[in-house]
Amino acid sequence: MLIGEFKHTLDNKNRVALPAKFRKEIGKEAVITESQDKCLSLYPLKEWEKVAENLSKLPVGQAVNRSFTRSFLAGARNVEIDNLGRILIPDKLKQYAGLSQDVIIIGIYKRIEIWNEKNWEEYKKKTEGESEILAEKLGEIGAY
Repeated sequence: MLIGEFKHTLDNKNRVALPAKFRKEIGKEAVITESQDKCLSLYPLKEWEKVAENLSKLPVGQAVNRSFTRSFLAGARNVEIDNLGRILIPDKLKQYAGLSQDVIIIGIYKRIEIWNEKNWEEYKKKTEGESEILAEKLGEIGAY
């Protein structure tokens, strides 16, 4: 299970070390792609295969399905985890997420998100004020 929030540093070669507690679950190879809210999502290969399979089943007759699937899958890249637990962030993805030296890595159960530290702090501040409303909506659908 991938959970928690960790501050890490992006080095001058665009590499970032994954938290040690995530490395075993991720394995030696993963897939990284653009995600919502200007962050990146990193998926263990087995989880990525499930996500991609679900997307492939969406009806292509609906423009919203085509648009999301195209952007999500086209921006995806395979990455290897080196012996020090680092991944290389491709330039295009680094630019998309506005990553600089300080990044935040968060575990979202079956995937990891990588955030620009400032964007993450702003996002948390915004959503903390909505926590009761979000909990209520999740309760309505039986998820919380």
